Amino acid sequence: MGVARVYLVGAGPGDPGLLTLRGRDVLGRADVVVYDALIAEPLLDLAPGGAERVYVGKRSGRHAMSQDGINQLLIDRARAGKTVVRLKGGDPFIFGRGGEEALAMAAAGVRFEVVPGVTAATAAAACAGIPLTHRGLAGSVALITGHQAAEDGDAELDWPSLASWRGTLAFYMGVANLAGICRKLIAHGLPADTPAAVIHWGATPRQKVASGTVESLPARAEEAKIAPPALIVIGNVVALREKLRWFESRPLFGKRIAVTRARPQASELAALLEAAGAEVITCPTIRIAPTDDPQPLKQAAAEIGTFDWLVLTSVNGVDALWTALQSHGLDARALAGCRIAVVGPATAERLAVFGLRADLQPQTYTTAALAEELRSACKLKGKRVLCPRSDAAPPDLSDALAAAGAQVTEVVAYRTVPDHSGARPVLEMLEADGLHWLTFTSSSTVTNFLAAVDARRVARSSVRIASIGPVTSRAIRSAGLSVAVEAENHTVHGLAEAIIAVESSRKDG
Repeated sequence: MGVARVYLVGAGPGDPGLLTLRGRDVLGRADVVVYDALIAEPLLDLAPGGAERVYVGKRSGRHAMSQDGINQLLIDRARAGKTVVRLKGGDPFIFGRGGEEALAMAAAGVRFEVVPGVTAATAAAACAGIPLTHRGLAGSVALITGHQAAEDGDAELDWPSLASWRGTLAFYMGVANLAGICRKLIAHGLPADTPAAVIHWGATPRQKVASGTVESLPARAEEAKIAPPALIVIGNVVALREKLRWFESRPLFGKRIAVTRARPQASELAALLEAAGAEVITCPTIRIAPTDDPQPLKQAAAEIGTFDWLVLTSVNGVDALWTALQSHGLDARALAGCRIAVVGPATAERLAVFGLRADLQPQTYTTAALAEELRSACKLKGKRVLCPRSDAAPPDLSDALAAAGAQVTEVVAYRTVPDHSGARPVLEMLEADGLHWLTFTSSSTVTNFLAAVDARRVARSSVRIASIGPVTSRAIRSAGLSVAVEAENHTVHGLAEAIIAVESSRKDG
C-alpha cells in the first residue's frame, strides 16, 4: 500500500497547454483522477491508462456529486494508498473550493499538496488582449465572485468599495448576473462609460468576447449570446483590447478541424493546428497494432547485416524494426554494412532517436519519389533490399524496386486496425455543418474514416478536405469527394501550412 496523498492540481482555464509542468508530473503518476466539468479531455490522457477517472463536475446547478461527497471520495481513495489527483479548473485556491478540500484533508489526517494553476482572470484577459494591470491605467486587480452579485444574494458584496476601485475588476462566474453587476457599480459611483468586457471560454479556440462600457455591456453580451463559462473584466485596461487582440488574429482561430490520424501520432498535427488557433477534434480512424505473425520481421532483423539497403516508409516501421532487433539483442551496430533510405523527414527524425542517420531521402516525400531516388543513387540490380511496411501498404514501392533489378524482401512490420472510437462527435458536427476542415494523412485513414462515416454525409456538409499528398488525394477522390487543398510538402507540417495558407488568403481577400 502506498503513502496516502492527495494533489490539488490547478488545470488552468481550459487550454491543456497551460497546465504546469508540476501538474503534468503528478498526473502521470496518478492512480485516481477526480475532475471537474471544465477540464480539457487531453489532460485526462496524461494520467496512466489504468488510472481511475471520476467525474464530479458542477454545471448550472447540476452537481454530479456533493462537496461533502467529493471530500470523502478523496479521503477514502488516499487512505487506500492511492495517489489521488484532484484536477480543478484554473487555480485550486481561487474560487475553486480548493481551500475547503484542503481543510477536509487536514482534518482527516490525509497528506496533500497544492499544485497552483493559471487562473481564469489572467489567462482569459491575456488572450482577449486585456492586460489586467498597466502602468498609468491600473495598478491593482480585484478578483470577485459573481455568484454573490445577484439581487437577492445571501452575501452582499461591498459595492461602494468596488465602484471606487482604481484598478481592474474581474468577476468570476458572474455572467448570469451581468446586468445586476453593471447596474450596481454605476449606482454606487462607477462612471457608466468605464470600458468593460465579458470573455466566453477564454484562452480556448471557442473564445468569444463582447466589449463596450459598463452601461452597454449587458446588451452587447446578449447580442453575442455570451453564456457561462465567462469572465467579466471592468476597467480602463479593457480599452487596450483593440490594439492587443493577438489571440483572435491567429490564422485558424474559430476553425474546427478534425484530425484522423492514429491517436499516438495525432498530437503533432494537432499541436501545429492549435498553435494557429484551431479547435482540433481528434478522430482516430486507425490504430497501430503488432503483426499477427512477427516471425518474418524477426528473421529479417536477425539477417539485417546481409541487406544492402533498408527502406523505411513510416515512423511505425522504424519502431517495429527496432523492437525486432532488440529481440535478438542487437542495436544500431547491426546495421553497419547497410545503407538506409527513408521516405521523409518524420521517418528520418525517428531513426535519429536510435542513433541512425538516413543515407537517402527524396525531395518529394512519396514512395514513388523514394523509388526513383534509389534508382538514381545506385545500380539496384542484384542488391538486397529490406522493406518493413504496414500490412495495408500498396505494392508500388516494392514493384518499382524489383523492376529495377533489386531483390526485395517486403515484410509486414505492423498492422493498421480500424478505430472508429472518435467517429460519433465528428459525424454530429458534419450533420450540424459545424466542421470546417477534415484532414487525411494516408489512404488508410481515408478508407477507415469512410467505413465509419458515409461519404455522402461528408459531401452534404460544407467541410473542406485537406490531403497530405497525391496517394491520399486519389483515395479521397475515388470515394467521390473533393480535395480542397493538398500539401506541397507531404508531411504533417506541410499539411498544416497548406490549411493555414488557404485560411490566410480567405481572410486577406
